[in-house]
Amino acid sequence: MLTLDKIYHAAYVLKDAARRTDLIAAPRLPSEAKLYLKTENLQVTGSFKVRGAYYKISQLTPEQLKKGVIACSAGNHAQGVALAATHMGTKSIVCMPEGAPIMKVENTRRLGAEVCLVKGGYDEAHDKAVALQKQTGMTFIHPYDDEMVIAGQGTIGLEILDQLPETEAVIVPIGGGGLISGVAFAIKALRPDIKVYGVQAAGSPSMYNSFRDGKYETLAAAATFADGIAVKTPGETTYKLVRQYVDDIVTVSEDEIAAAILALMEDQKLVAEGAGATPVAAAMFGKLPIAGKKVVCLVSGGNIDVNILSRVITRGLVMGGRKANLTVRLEDKPGQLQRVAEIVTRCGANILNVRHDRNDPSMPISACYLKIGMETRDQKQIDNIKAELKKAGFPVVCDHNDLPQA
Repeated sequence: MLTLDKIYHAAYVLKDAARRTDLIAAPRLPSEAKLYLKTENLQVTGSFKVRGAYYKISQLTPEQLKKGVIACSAGNHAQGVALAATHMGTKSIVCMPEGAPIMKVENTRRLGAEVCLVKGGYDEAHDKAVALQKQTGMTFIHPYDDEMVIAGQGTIGLEILDQLPETEAVIVPIGGGGLISGVAFAIKALRPDIKVYGVQAAGSPSMYNSFRDGKYETLAAAATFADGIAVKTPGETTYKLVRQYVDDIVTVSEDEIAAAILALMEDQKLVAEGAGATPVAAAMFGKLPIAGKKVVCLVSGGNIDVNILSRVITRGLVMGGRKANLTVRLEDKPGQLQRVAEIVTRCGANILNVRHDRNDPSMPISACYLKIGMETRDQKQIDNIKAELKKAGFPVVCDHNDLPQA
């Protein structure tokens, strides 16, 4: 069984293997709470996962180490297993989804593991790893549903209590549930008054659904760019621990996650992956009753794929009202574009691009659509521009989400 002694022992074992990551104040992040960030994105592998993987492998017998270890992962657990196995001189095989971020795949190889790419998502990689384990006799290192792994993740809870004794709430990302199980167990064992909240991506709410419905559930699909928490089936052990020690679970949208990633970059100079930004998203968008409280957001990882980072930033800018695309209906005659540009400029926005569309069959032959891309300050400024355009006789037919207005 998971015990506080195991978590303390894990902290001792990890003393020279994992960083004691900083806990930093984040007063510039938009939230009604007093936010602090537990920066596991600055861990040695860019993620908290090294804690659980290393502790689990450190407790294997010499015979088990001789046979090697096998794991499944979307990327962060893979790197933790690879680092720990290489450090302890044992072979490691990691099954990863074929669509896993290239950076995570290459870093796993660089750290010494053999990578087996599997078609599908995390759950398919898990099934492949289980099959290989039976064939090879290697020890399976589960990414979350293992008490040793959970104990390793629980060391973060001990650090938070030591670094900020006046903590009133902690917000933790949830995929399979290993991280929040360990953190919640450690915190509730020592300080039961502190609230522990979980957060999942709305497109992958496996633990959220199970927690809400009071029964263990599996999703038909997990759809989120936060690949670190795209899990269709939560752990059985972790589900029981979450039911016992977690106060509530909420979900955040893809747009909210993107806005949180952008806010962390701009306001805190920190790079977080989708999963790592979910606690900040929950705090920024009022998902939890934390107003006025000292709240720790656990930024679980920073291994975001640079190939999607620009798209995430763009989505975050749109979500925050910093970038907008408006479609205006106007008469196709000289001077119209100049008048629209003057209105936008007078309102203080910067026009990035314009495009005429004269081919829409729903438009009169003498009219056209003008599509404008702009840099803006916030949603209030966008609304002001739309109002001024309408007043001047240029109705906005689509807003920045490219959805027809009612």
